[in-house]
Order: sequence, then structure tokens, then C-alpha cells
Amino acid sequence: MAGLRRYRDVRATTIGAPPEAVWRAVLDQVEVLGQPDWYVRAINCRDTRASGPRPLAAGSVVPGFQVTAADPPGCLVLDGVHRFSVYTLTFRLVPDGDGTRLEAHTDATFPGVLGAVYRLLVIDSRLHKVATWSIVKRIRRRGEPVRSRR
Repeated sequence: MAGLRRYRDVRATTIGAPPEAVWRAVLDQVEVLGQPDWYVRAINCRDTRASGPRPLAAGSVVPGFQVTAADPPGCLVLDGVHRFSVYTLTFRLVPDGDGTRLEAHTDATFPGVLGAVYRLLVIDSRLHKVATWSIVKRIRRRGEPVRSRR
């Protein structure tokens, strides 16, 4: 398709916890991805209200995303559509020694002139990288065990 530019990115970290603990942290964080809700409405996301099974499974919806695949505790795939983009956010959890490697994969396209402008504002400005890294860091904080202080 002419004029359609694809964006791909991966943000990753290692978390000192087993995949099951990190999976719970991913689910908790995904539940709040579509906030603020005014933004989800403003960009005309296909999915604007939480619905479907909980804990998240294929068919669940969080604002801005629909869960298209869930394979606990290894992979969660979220798809979304709004007026400027079609996108997928995939969380992969891979056992890594005594912990878990968490990867957040983004794959998006930005059709048309408005899509190109949105890409400039959100992707080329690095805002998306900052936002995705922030999500990964929040998952890491939720997933790591609390260490007792002495």
C-alpha cells in the first residue's frame, strides 16, 4: 500500500521474578492502558470500554485494545485501531535465569495524511518510546518481589 509506513519497536527488561508473577503484573498494567479515557474517545479508538473475560483472555477488551491472544504466562497480544493508526502491542515473557525477560513489542501502521501527522507527533517525537518504556518500568516494579528492609 503506497504511503503506508510501518513502525516497529521493542522495549525490554529483565525482572527478578518468575514468569507467573510478571504475568500478573502485565495483566494489572494492561487493565489501565486506556487511560485517560478522554484520549481514547478523542482519537476515536475502536474499543472504548472494558469488557469480556477477566483475567484478560482472548476476546477481552481494555480501552484502546482488544486481546487477540493470551498464552499465560508467556504472551499477551493486544490489537487496536483508531482514526490515525492500526497497531499491535505484544508482551512476551521469557524465563531468564532466576528471573523473566519482559519484552513489549509494538507494530503499527499510520494510513493517510492524518496518520502521517499522528506518527510525526507520537512516534517521531519519541513520545511513544517514552510511554512504552514507562509501561515496562511499571510492570517491572509490580512484578519484582518486595525486599524486606533491615
